[in-house]
Amino acid sequence: MNFINKFFAKYSDEKITGWFRKVCLLEAVSWLFLFSAMIWIRYDREGLLPTIYIIVVGNIHGLFFTLYLLLLASARRIYKWDDEDTVFALLAAFFPFATVWIDKRLAKMERE
Repeated sequence: MNFINKFFAKYSDEKITGWFRKVCLLEAVSWLFLFSAMIWIRYDREGLLPTIYIIVVGNIHGLFFTLYLLLLASARRIYKWDDEDTVFALLAAFFPFATVWIDKRLAKMERE
C-alpha cells in the first residue's frame, strides 16, 4: 500500500478527492450497464452483439473497479478513515451501487 501512496503523493488532495468521487459514480454506472448486458444476453444467448456488449462493458467495469480500489488507499489517508470504515468501503466495491453510498456518506463526514 505504501507504493500506492507514493504514486499519488505528487497529486493534491483535492485532485485525488475529485478522482475518487468520479470513480465512485462511474463504477456504479458501469454496474447498471453490466446488469443491462446480463439481461440482454439472457434473452439472446446465441447472438453475437450481446456477447460483444457484455465483454466490452465487463472490461470497462473492471477498469473502474480497479481504479476504485487503487484510489481507496489515498481516500483513507485524505478522509482519515479508521480500519472499520476502510474495510466497509472495500466491501462496498462488491455490491451494486454501494460506491455511491460510500462517496455520499463516509466521504461527506470528512468534508463537513
